[in-house]
Amino acid sequence: MKTTIASCSLALALLAGLAAFPAAAERADRSKPMNVEADALRYDDLQQTSVFTGKVVVTKGTIVIRGAKMTVHQDPEGYQFGVVTADPGKQAYFRQKREGVDEYIEGEGETIEYDGKADRVKFIGKAEMRRLRGATVNDETSGSVITYDNTNDQFTVDGGVATATPSNPGGRVRATLAPRAAASAAAGSASAAAAAASAPRAAASTPPARLRSATSLQEPR
Repeated sequence: MKTTIASCSLALALLAGLAAFPAAAERADRSKPMNVEADALRYDDLQQTSVFTGKVVVTKGTIVIRGAKMTVHQDPEGYQFGVVTADPGKQAYFRQKREGVDEYIEGEGETIEYDGKADRVKFIGKAEMRRLRGATVNDETSGSVITYDNTNDQFTVDGGVATATPSNPGGRVRATLAPRAAASAAAGSASAAAAAASAPRAAASTPPARLRSATSLQEPR
């Protein structure tokens, strides 16, 4: 089963990286300051660690993260590493705009790990991730663990048999990938061209109506 899950994860990552998510996430976000709102804060200067609790809301450029608790560590280079957890029975939330297009990546998990140095996000526990074009969901996937790499705009998904549910007893990866706009337009053009090409043949195959001969120039009364 482990081999099957790994193969599925790799195949889905390649498919998503090459076809579903061609645009990159906002590159400037990693250099923006992190702003956090919460009910309480405990700061450890020696460890350079901040622990926020109670309705935590994080913004960093176009990034928005929400959860019940967030632990943030900052390394000597100034990069930030955050772990967000949700209240029991709920999920933490992440959202980020994609560069140059009106699209967003958003995801949920019982725990979300944000690595500012690697520019990577990991959704852990009943993980879900979606690509939205405007307000419309185009692609979505779910699994036990989803890792999204902003640097190359690829993600991997682990099905996680241990987290199987009654609605998904095999703990398998689930994904819905919408066709790209260019592919849809090309398919529509091909259908129109095929219809136009078949029209003359259809007309040619229909025998012309015969003219009836008349015995006089006047219509019968």
